[in-house]
Amino acid sequence: MPDFTLEDLVGIVKDRAGSGDPASYTAKLARDGVARCAKKFGEEAVEAAIAAIQEDRTALTKEAADVLYHLVVLLHVAGVPFDAVTDELQRRTAETGLQEKARRGST
Repeated sequence: MPDFTLEDLVGIVKDRAGSGDPASYTAKLARDGVARCAKKFGEEAVEAAIAAIQEDRTALTKEAADVLYHLVVLLHVAGVPFDAVTDELQRRTAETGLQEKARRGST
């Protein structure tokens, strides 16, 4: 069992985003708004993809952490509860992707 969970990160982001602390990067991102948070998330996702393509596991690990952090910040600033995301993941994993695709009639 991991000592640190995504739920821990969600709590930290919530606390820091609302702190107004001028030394907090999370608070700064929150003040900058959804567009800035979305841009940072996108940048980190691209960096993670590049690290994966380069087969640099160390860089990918670090970039994946950045992606998760920036996604949690983006969700918070956009007003999307993390529970809504986990609920959606639970719904999606109730059937396989191929079963869901067939049910929708997608090609």
